[in-house]
Amino acid sequence: MYTDDHMKEECGVIGMFDLGGGDVGRDLCYGLFALQHRGHMSCGIVTNDNYALTRIKDNGHVNDVFDVRTIESLKGKIGIGHVRFNSGQDLRENIQPITTRYCKGTISLAKNGYITNAEHLRTALEDDGAIFQSSRDTEVIMHLIARARTTCPSAETSMLEVMESLEGAYSMILMSPKKLIAVRDPRGFRPLCMGRKGSAVVFASETCALDAMGAEYVRDIRPGELVCVDEKFGVRSFDNFCGRRTSLCMYEYIYFARPDSILDGNEVYSFREKAGRLLARACPADADVVCGVPDGGTVFAQGYANETGLPLKAGVMKNKFSSRNLFTHDFEGREKAITLKYNVLRQTVGGKRVALVDDSIIMGDTSRRIITMLKAAGAKEVHLRIGSPRIIHKCLYGVQMADESRLLAAGGRTNEEMCAYLGCDTIGFLPIESLCETGLNCENTYCTSCFDRKMHLCMK
Repeated sequence: MYTDDHMKEECGVIGMFDLGGGDVGRDLCYGLFALQHRGHMSCGIVTNDNYALTRIKDNGHVNDVFDVRTIESLKGKIGIGHVRFNSGQDLRENIQPITTRYCKGTISLAKNGYITNAEHLRTALEDDGAIFQSSRDTEVIMHLIARARTTCPSAETSMLEVMESLEGAYSMILMSPKKLIAVRDPRGFRPLCMGRKGSAVVFASETCALDAMGAEYVRDIRPGELVCVDEKFGVRSFDNFCGRRTSLCMYEYIYFARPDSILDGNEVYSFREKAGRLLARACPADADVVCGVPDGGTVFAQGYANETGLPLKAGVMKNKFSSRNLFTHDFEGREKAITLKYNVLRQTVGGKRVALVDDSIIMGDTSRRIITMLKAAGAKEVHLRIGSPRIIHKCLYGVQMADESRLLAAGGRTNEEMCAYLGCDTIGFLPIESLCETGLNCENTYCTSCFDRKMHLCMK
């Protein structure tokens, strides 16, 4: 059962090939740590030292799985890494990167996303005699690559052949014995960028990973593009699947990405600050103070305060070390987890009318508990403001979230009904038409399916 009050991205990926021959393990750890927000449950790195692979992966955060000793053991000039979100502990065979041996040697794969036709592909492979050791669609892709490689002349042409049969949203990094390959789905749902650090080429889900590694951002991988790096040819691009209408995930900008990242030419911080301003124009609140729900609502709250002139105060504090693993996933357990995760500052909210700003709202459990805490601390009124449009549909492309029957804003529920459930005095959402005013790159179109079932919102 889905128990979180935010959508959850499946993972983050990273890869590095030092054409000068230096070890990449330490830099991969730094970059993976910067991507920790994209996956909290498991992580892993595989490095290639002249065909000798070192694999370290386990459940836990990056700084739990990797230390000075393990980092020093990651030898090799090529490597890939992965962080994953899951609703519980991963079986070890499911933790990425996944590595397999086949007729051409070994291949390792790290994937972010969801293959919508994976079950169909898996069934066809099983009917043809394939044996699977995990339940993940990543292993389906590995089988397809291995089979394609028996007839294709190279790893990159094999991957291009596999892309012909894949449907869904994905960014992937593949490591073969001599090559590093990065691919992005033709719609561009999931982000992927490329950077340079000296003689090394780097791929990562977000630019914040490049910053952590000391790498320079070069460009984003285009939707549908395959980029191959090897010592013989350097960096090569294949645009066989480029040119389709894009569907960049809007929720990347609202919640998933770190605010210091740049995705497809869009500064995430600027988007959120502007959205907060637009929210204030569309849904002003008769309030004394603006408070953001950390961490997702912080920048939206800054924009809201900047637009209204109201003081921005820290009214809600977050325990960065809280964990739901300590509690059951029933109602009582979720309530206790939220209580330990957040606390309020009485001196900020006591006797005040509070405009409480958050990035989005899924089921409303977290918002309801925070509002209860604010009023218990003496807040006279709480006016909830949400920096995204109403989320009324379940994601079609693998983002983990509650079923539509449990979405707070779904089913035609009115603002008054939501306020009654949450305990707030008023509620306001960013109008969907305001997304076109946030300054997003108008050369792309964006998926807003969870808001209105449209996949190609144009910013022009």
